[in-house]
Amino acid sequence: MTAPPLETGSVPLVLGEARGLAEALPDLLVAASHISASVTSGWHGRRRSGPGESFWQFRPFTMGEPALRIDWRRSARDDHLYVREQEWEAAHTVWLWADLTPSMAFSSRLAPVTKRDRAIVLLLALADMLAASGERVGLPGITRPLADRRAAERLASALAHLPAARDQGAPRSYPEASGIRRFSDVVLFADLLDPVDDLHDWVTKIAGTGARGHIVQILDPVEETFPFGGRVEFRDPETGETLTAGRAEAWREAYQERLARHKAQIRDLARRAGWTYTLHHTDQAPTAPLLVLHAALSGTGQAMSAGGGT
Repeated sequence: MTAPPLETGSVPLVLGEARGLAEALPDLLVAASHISASVTSGWHGRRRSGPGESFWQFRPFTMGEPALRIDWRRSARDDHLYVREQEWEAAHTVWLWADLTPSMAFSSRLAPVTKRDRAIVLLLALADMLAASGERVGLPGITRPLADRRAAERLASALAHLPAARDQGAPRSYPEASGIRRFSDVVLFADLLDPVDDLHDWVTKIAGTGARGHIVQILDPVEETFPFGGRVEFRDPETGETLTAGRAEAWREAYQERLARHKAQIRDLARRAGWTYTLHHTDQAPTAPLLVLHAALSGTGQAMSAGGGT
């Protein structure tokens, strides 16, 4: 059921993980670009009137406004007075993070991609969309906020070198809170199969910075349905520990009930923090969670769920 475990302190395995990620990233970047393009038509950014340097529009002068706001050159063209409005420069930072721990390397016969690859594609596609709308994006603790159209490519490059850049080459499920500031957003792509207490501690730290969070839980369909029968050996990809079921089908109901409680705890944690929560399965289109995130980041949507499941 699981990917091979990453042995603690094993340099060859760490390098293997790094090479695998680096080799996959060019294709993932292309896929992310295509997905971003397919949903960008609905992305309108944060354009509105306000302080800034870029011209936005002319609008009719309203009686009672200071006369110094009138654009006399434009007003001279006809019998009306006009005010020249600038575009409000409301770009802020959106921090993006994909869990790259060994459990994310899993895929079943029911899904076309691993959880890791789907998380990276979603991260890069969202980065591409955000950069195109003028927002700053970054990997907390890894890169500074980037504000150019090649932001997705630069984040992909940073991800390719990520394992070697960390202490002992070990990926982390959650990013550091340092560098995250008030009014920014943090988007987490992860399977979130660790104890909820770990997620609670991280959410508490991020919420304490004043940032707003968005949680995208990514699961393989096998992890939802537990379609196993007969004698099955399960292996923990994090520790290498094994567990053998003589009749795996007898475990299905208890497993599904426990997973449902686990997801409910995550949803409740997000709700209490004022964050959004999205459930996504790797056998479904990656555009769905991006549309949910678009609504959340643009302020037009509330906490939502995508991808089905309970």
